[in-house]
Amino acid sequence: MDLELTGKKVLVTGASKGIGRGIAEAFAAEGAIVGAAARSTDILNEMAAKQEAIIPLAGDLTDEKQREAVFQTFLDEAGDIDILVNNLGGSNGTSVLETDMEDFYHAMEWNYFSAVHLSKLAYEQMIKKQEGVILQITSIFGRESGGKPTYNNAKAALISFTKSLADEAVKKGIRVNSIAPGSILHPSGNWQKRIDADPEKMKAFVKQEIPAGRFGTVEEIANTALFLASPKSSWIIGASINVDGGQSNMNM
Repeated sequence: MDLELTGKKVLVTGASKGIGRGIAEAFAAEGAIVGAAARSTDILNEMAAKQEAIIPLAGDLTDEKQREAVFQTFLDEAGDIDILVNNLGGSNGTSVLETDMEDFYHAMEWNYFSAVHLSKLAYEQMIKKQEGVILQITSIFGRESGGKPTYNNAKAALISFTKSLADEAVKKGIRVNSIAPGSILHPSGNWQKRIDADPEKMKAFVKQEIPAGRFGTVEEIANTALFLASPKSSWIIGASINVDGGQSNMNM
């Protein structure tokens, strides 16, 4: 199936490892021009050496000025933006009482404000041509209880923002959606560390918590992103789509 992504200008954040890297490389394989943004200069350069379509964009996207600089560099290099994928994020803290307020603030900057800011920057550009796609990578734990409070709070806020922006932006020809992954296994992720530490415990977790009977893969999230970014998903607006092997307990 031709997803009509050849030549599209795509910016992916948190693109040096895991889901973000998988998404960036998948878009490049589809013929898109991809800005891969993250802090890890060496890894980004390695990715660009393997796929000429990848533009390495090094910067700390939790910092407002660096976000603006990275975004402008992408526009200068690519000439435009058609698709934004806000994948940057992560988990910190422990229980509510044991987590410092500084960690709550950082979690929001990391998972939420960076995505809001870049969405606004991309939206302003996309309005000029009355088309574009913005995707947020959230979590099933932004839709229901689970995981660390800082992470849950920020991802829930991002899902809510996605719907608000989607209803506004579709009037300008721009589609906005979010992908809510479940437990995704990749070499640099927390699940791999937990498997290494206690493989039997993780086998029990998978059996009890994931109806599909296995962890998800980066490729499965990337394939969803490709579809949602393509014209094939033209009637999906403001959705939060679980990609979790049935792990979520919600019935919608």
